[in-house]
Amino acid sequence: MKKTMKPQGLVSGQNEYLAGYLILPIEKVDRSYNAGFSMYIAAWPLLSNYPGHQFQTGLPGTWMFAQWDGPAPKDMYSDVEGGLGWWRDTRFPTTTPKFIMGGVAPNFSEIANGPAHGWGTWENPRGLYGVAQLSPWLLFPIDGINLKQGTCGELFGYGYFNLPLTDPKPTTKGKPVPTGNQCWTLFFNSNNFKGPVAFFSPYFWSHSAEKDPKLAGLLLDTRPVDPNRQVQMETQYIPCRMGTDSKGQSYARIAPTSFPRSTDSHSTLVHQDTVYNSTALHDSVAAWFSGGAPSSGRVSAQGAFVRTFRSGGRATWQIHSKSGGKEEKKVNIAWTAFATPTTPDPHTYGYQWSAETTKNQGKLVTLPEYFMLENGDDEKKARWVPVAAERVPAETGLHALTWETPKERPQPAYDTPEAPQSSWKKPGPAAGPFKAFLGDGSVVTYYWYRFADQPALLNADLTDAEREKLQARVEKLHRSWTKDREYLPPPKTGKLADLDPAQLVKPPKGLEIGYVPIATRQELAKR
Repeated sequence: MKKTMKPQGLVSGQNEYLAGYLILPIEKVDRSYNAGFSMYIAAWPLLSNYPGHQFQTGLPGTWMFAQWDGPAPKDMYSDVEGGLGWWRDTRFPTTTPKFIMGGVAPNFSEIANGPAHGWGTWENPRGLYGVAQLSPWLLFPIDGINLKQGTCGELFGYGYFNLPLTDPKPTTKGKPVPTGNQCWTLFFNSNNFKGPVAFFSPYFWSHSAEKDPKLAGLLLDTRPVDPNRQVQMETQYIPCRMGTDSKGQSYARIAPTSFPRSTDSHSTLVHQDTVYNSTALHDSVAAWFSGGAPSSGRVSAQGAFVRTFRSGGRATWQIHSKSGGKEEKKVNIAWTAFATPTTPDPHTYGYQWSAETTKNQGKLVTLPEYFMLENGDDEKKARWVPVAAERVPAETGLHALTWETPKERPQPAYDTPEAPQSSWKKPGPAAGPFKAFLGDGSVVTYYWYRFADQPALLNADLTDAEREKLQARVEKLHRSWTKDREYLPPPKTGKLADLDPAQLVKPPKGLEIGYVPIATRQELAKR
């Protein structure tokens, strides 16, 4: 009897995975469009089952870097990234993506993902106070903004705009280092919520210059943004397994991975990537705060430029494998064997999928699961090509695999300080506690704080007088920028996604103007 080779590579999954980028080609524009951006991103469940906390991938997104007058500073990485996706430190994940802000201080020294969400601990915060809540109508959970469970292909609009909410300061924490007044403010356009949400405190950026003065004037508290942002989809981990048949031929299987589809097997990923100059919003707000007419808050098309997607683009998806202490091996998958980039109009980018190798499943198209290694002996020519399931020998063991959500220990709660002298308790909230039960299975405890008394602003190097001036400006916004109006230019195609409605809140009576909801705890709901 012929001896069958033992299947190779059917391990825990930690050593074999799919990762890489989908790179979208987009035109470069004039440098003057440096006061913000907006874009619409398709939101969908990339995997049919959540694969555990090693899973990390973003849906299509961008990197908002500062714009410099000359060459970029050496050895200094700092930007706003974040967006829709899944992260290893997401505590309450589902197959529906979440949104985080992703502010990166120089060289990842600090990270700010949202109010009370970032790096470090409360004893040594490294971004936990970097974002201030602005909206009185939308609760920002600590674990990230939730989309409505079941979102599948709808468009989620977001962007950042420079609002002059604060005034520039010549010193920072008493040191001769300036802090600018650029409050990069997050705006959403969803089906059930529109408008400004939260902003990065200028001190989140200048704090790095306080520690290292050579960074002064180089960060996003003072610098405009580079409008020529990259637009890509970064994937760091999709589960994969490999097996070898008795002839030595290698095969691989990836967890079911899907993209949104329309009726013609086409996916729209990004729509209407728009950049803005200061006349789009900033200038009208600055004039308002200086005694002029109120700004409507609606972003002006006169200060906008919609970037055009070029044809083409490329993918760097690879299957990574490592065994026996050897160096990790990376081999490309033949992306173009099943995906063709398309631009149905100049401002929309997506893919057309091969009917032979992909499967239409309702609102989703599922990519090939099985791959065969071609030219495995040639490092430069090797690639994984899609192959029908029936062509994969049973002896590889790949057919028997199941892709179930692993059993993991319950994630710990997010907590905030309880000490009576902490910025969370002194001066403390004006109303609460309240609870919001989210579709991700968590419950958020939140309080209503006077805007200027929220912990992020008490830790933003602002004097009492500076916070009161900021409070007065935000009260103007709360009165005029209501939740029932348009702010971002609406999309010209598709349907808007919904946020989890549990995050939509109503201020208590008497606290309608100048107060904001602040999450103080998030934990798994008791079942």
